[in-house]
Order: sequence, then C-alpha cells, then structure tokens
Amino acid sequence: MLAQEMADVASQRKPLWIGDLLIDPPILQAPMAGYTNYAFRQIVREFGGTGLQATEMVNARGFVWLDEHDCEHPDRLWGVKDEARPLAVQIWDNDPETMAKVGKRLAGEYGVSVVDINFGCPVKQVTEKAHSGSYLLRDPERMYAIISRLVEVCYPTPVTAKIRLGCTRNTMNHVQIAKTVERAGASALTVHGRTAEDFFRGSADWSKIAEIKEHLQRIPLIGNGDLQTPEQVVYAFQNYHVDGVMIARAALGRPWLFSQAAAALAGKPIPPDPSLEEQKACMLRHYDLVVERFGTNKGTLLMRKFACCYAQSKHGARHFRTHVAHVESPEQFHEVVERYFPKFVDPAGTGEPIAGLDESCSCD
Repeated sequence: MLAQEMADVASQRKPLWIGDLLIDPPILQAPMAGYTNYAFRQIVREFGGTGLQATEMVNARGFVWLDEHDCEHPDRLWGVKDEARPLAVQIWDNDPETMAKVGKRLAGEYGVSVVDINFGCPVKQVTEKAHSGSYLLRDPERMYAIISRLVEVCYPTPVTAKIRLGCTRNTMNHVQIAKTVERAGASALTVHGRTAEDFFRGSADWSKIAEIKEHLQRIPLIGNGDLQTPEQVVYAFQNYHVDGVMIARAALGRPWLFSQAAAALAGKPIPPDPSLEEQKACMLRHYDLVVERFGTNKGTLLMRKFACCYAQSKHGARHFRTHVAHVESPEQFHEVVERYFPKFVDPAGTGEPIAGLDESCSCD
C-alpha cells in the first residue's frame, strides 16, 4: 500500500467513541475463548496499538451460580479489577435478568470500561445447547430485551454488541439486527463478516458489513474478520465505511500486529516484525506470565497452543508443533523451544493452519 493512501486514511478518519469512551486508536482486540486471558492481554499491552482490549467471553449463568454458592468468581475475570483500562468484558446468555445481574456487577464492582454482549459465537455448546450467542440472531426481540436491560443497569458504562451476518447464508438479517441493537440503546456494534453457519470457512464478507453503516443513525460500526496485516486494516477503513476494526486470530502469534496497524492508520511507517529471536523471547515472556497465573503444570499445558501460534507461517512450524504439543514441564518446554522453534520465516507465508484453532477461537 502506498504511503499516500495511508496518509489519506489518517487525515479522513474520525475519532471512535463508544459512549463517552474514546477508543484511540480505533483498533480493538477481539475476545477469544481460550486465548485472550490475562497473560495474552498483558503481552498485547506491552506492544501497544490497541484502543480497547477484551477478556474471554464469560458465561453469565455460570457467574450467577458461582455467586449464589459463595464460590470464587469466574476464572476468566482473574486480574480484571486491577488491570489497566480501557477494558471490555464480554458476556453471554439468553435471559435478560441473568445478563443484567452480571452486567451490573461488571460495571459496578469490577469497574470495567465496556460491557459487551456476545451474539456471534457459533459453537454448538453455546448455540444449540444454551440457545445463546449467534442462536439469538433469529430472535431480534429477545436481543432487544437483553440489550435494553443491560443498558439500564450498567449506565453510565457503555453496553455494546457483537454479531454475525445471520444464522445462515439464506437468512442473513444483519441490517435488521443492527437497527435492533441501536434501538435497544447499545453504544456500538461489532460485526463479524460471516454467518454462524459459515463458522470460519470461506472469507469474511466486508461488503455486507459495509451495508450496515447507512442504517445506523447514532452508534459506530466496528468491522471484524480476516484482518491479518496493517494494510488490510487501512483498506477496511478506506473501503468499507467502518468506524473501527477488531483484530482476532491473526494476533495470537503476532501480538505486535496491533502496533503495526496503529502506525499504518496514523500514516506512519509500519514497524517491521520482530526478529525470530525477539519473537522467541516474546513467546517465553508469554509463557512466564501464563505459568505465573496458572502454575507450572497447567500453565505449560495451556502454553502449547500459544506456542503453536507463534510458530505459524514459519519454516519448520509443523516440526515444532509436533514436539511442543507433548511438553509437560518447564524444562521440556524450554528444551523444545531452543531445539525446534523455527529459525527461518517462510518466504511464501505458507505455514500450515493450526489444527483446532477455528473451534477454539469461537468469538473471532
């Protein structure tokens, strides 16, 4: 992309406000189940470039059950009270009152910056078993009831919603849903450019995301799906009329992507990727944070999937994954990293996709 094009976007871009909260830069880190825990958020924060970070999605019904039984609050909220702001917490369920109980606690006791509602998760455990997430796209009035109730109890904390284009390709109702979200009082709308039926197959349809903009009178539109480079972020602003973007899976092994995108949006030179040695050091720093939170045994097991992300699109990634997938101790992890972490970037960028990643990242 020419430097002049990036400069044009920088000069034309308007500030992104979610309620009274300025999101600067207008680049959001997506909530991703199993991935965007405290350790990952800290790594992203150290690189910079995000205007708003988000936790993993929280099961509202589970939160209420834990509260009623005097148990500790959900593990996914660990560290949130003392974490740097701005920070969003995403919650899901299909009952307005259950959601209101949790939203009120998040806005009050936890002091979060934004309460986000998940209407986009396509995973069967959430949709078919709990009739939540993207399942609710077939029931706009239920969505209205959930959003409006949360807006009422969370005020003045802004409430936002994240959706997909619809349940299936034949039932896309993104414009109707967008109007419902705004009518219910939400402060922003994020749209992933696939249907629930698509899961993560095919490509995100940004033209469908763009269709929504003219139907929103008050709230900003945030686009999400397949943003993998700073140039793609700039292109989204330039061509699809979005007010902000949300980056998800591409950042799991490249947490510096946000800072690169932020530079591009500002019309500045895009910083190069860290060297492979620096990337390895970042991964080891990430490992230390995970172990600090979860202990050596659980932390090592959890870090397997993150390590695979860091190796993606590098020469020898498959060989590294084969070995790191079996580590069970810090000693084994460090040995595998030193011996097998890729030492060359794949010039064609043809690193194999990570098995199971799509399902784990249910909230991209």
